[in-house]
Amino acid sequence: MFKITKLIHHRPDIDDGARARLAEGLRRTAAMAGAHRALIQPTLPGVRNGGDLIVHLQFDVEEQWRAAVPAVDALLDPAVVAHVDGVEYRGEPRGRLEAGAEGGVYRTLLLRVDPGTADTVVERFEAELLRMPRHVPAIRAWQLSRVSRAEGASPWTHVWEQEFTDLQGLMGPYLAHPVHWAYVDRWFDPECPDVIVRDRVCHSFCALDGSAV
Repeated sequence: MFKITKLIHHRPDIDDGARARLAEGLRRTAAMAGAHRALIQPTLPGVRNGGDLIVHLQFDVEEQWRAAVPAVDALLDPAVVAHVDGVEYRGEPRGRLEAGAEGGVYRTLLLRVDPGTADTVVERFEAELLRMPRHVPAIRAWQLSRVSRAEGASPWTHVWEQEFTDLQGLMGPYLAHPVHWAYVDRWFDPECPDVIVRDRVCHSFCALDGSAV
């Protein structure tokens, strides 16, 4: 599966009508391009560098997305959009996703690992991120991917995404879990010798309709 996630930062002076037209235009374009899945939703309060609108698209093949890029770029008018952070990547989700599961929260984290980091250290970092779903039942599905193409504030190297049963599952049991602050946080903490994520991250999430990961 070929996937795209864009975090769109609106210009602060645009009105609700312009926001709605952008979202609807992106939904129409994704449908015409044959997207297997299109989640296009406003972000929820509490995101960090997460933008105002999440655009998460899934295609069977990359060529479908390439054909849609000019139409998507045309919609991202600088009069409406101030900034975009985005990633392209491949992969399939892991998880306990139940057929017909409704509602919940989609969360994505864009990050950049220091390019001088040894491969063995990167692999250990990835393994520790993937340990989290074992300890947090609120995570229904997840995917950790290496980025093939990035745009925005940083040359992102990874995207770490999950589906949660609800917002409390993300903000409480996940972020506050002892495994998170004992193992995961050290990779991001500039005061810790193990730090490998030095740039800012994009932590974004939105309401979920169906499955997104």
